Amino acid sequence: MAKRAVDLLLSLAGLALVWPLMALAALWVKVDSPGPALFRQERVGRHGRSFHILKFRTMRPDDGKGRQITVGADPRITRSGHWLRATKLDELPQLFNVIKGEMSFVGPRPEVPRYVAFYTPEERRVLELRPGITDLASIKYRHESELLARSADPERTYVDEVMRDKLRINLDYAARAGLWADVGVIVLTLRALLRRTDASAR
Repeated sequence: MAKRAVDLLLSLAGLALVWPLMALAALWVKVDSPGPALFRQERVGRHGRSFHILKFRTMRPDDGKGRQITVGADPRITRSGHWLRATKLDELPQLFNVIKGEMSFVGPRPEVPRYVAFYTPEERRVLELRPGITDLASIKYRHESELLARSADPERTYVDEVMRDKLRINLDYAARAGLWADVGVIVLTLRALLRRTDASAR
């Protein structure tokens, strides 16, 4: 209950602070390429319940048959999308997911149903947690698309190696989840984001 109260307070405060930036980002996405400003995708949340995660759209619209992972310099990514992804500002609309109770600030990143189908019974324990905007696995695999680009079969590498390691990290987090653990994850996320943004600016 305390975690939910903190999530609600921080998300409302965050929206009050960043709504002008979100409005500008939405306008840029619309001007940069045809399609909606927001991207909605089905993800699997707490207790296996599905919900639609919100992001600023960073790719050109397709027929839904494309890869559900991003590999290297994906040609689907728009000009605005490259910058939004590098700064993680594409994730800001997830504040609404937090307000609705579908997500938390810190927790395992929610996966698409296609890949949750590969979870073992032990790995499905991560679904006991509310999914989050950030987690330790996201920090470790912040260069995931570049890693997958080096694979001859990116999807198999994702399922057999990357996803398995992410689940291991998140199960370890589940064993010690708490307020101070979450604060630590947020601090590490901000550090990683600042390093990535600085590198992109060079």
